[in-house]
Amino acid sequence: MARGKKKTRVGVVVSDKMDKTVVVSVMQIIRHPKYKKPIKRLSKFKAHDEGNRCRVGDKVLIIETRPLSRTKRWRVSKILERKVAVEEQIPEELSQEGGNVT
Repeated sequence: MARGKKKTRVGVVVSDKMDKTVVVSVMQIIRHPKYKKPIKRLSKFKAHDEGNRCRVGDKVLIIETRPLSRTKRWRVSKILERKVAVEEQIPEELSQEGGNVT
């Protein structure tokens, strides 16, 4: 008996605070049936991340899998794009003055 193809989704990691689990937010744009206006719908899925490699802001591909826990039915297949960590730089004038403004 042939099994169907598993569902896949592309989303952004919004939480990685749990061990081996990430919360992925998937956005889809649908058209309202009567008014035809595009509407954004957000869905959140808990996905299994075996190596704890995902970080908040990463774009990931998740695939459907067997139930792994009460709320986990998805698994991170691959990380499509890493979020680049941007460090805020303090201007040199402020750092030398000690932050005092006159």
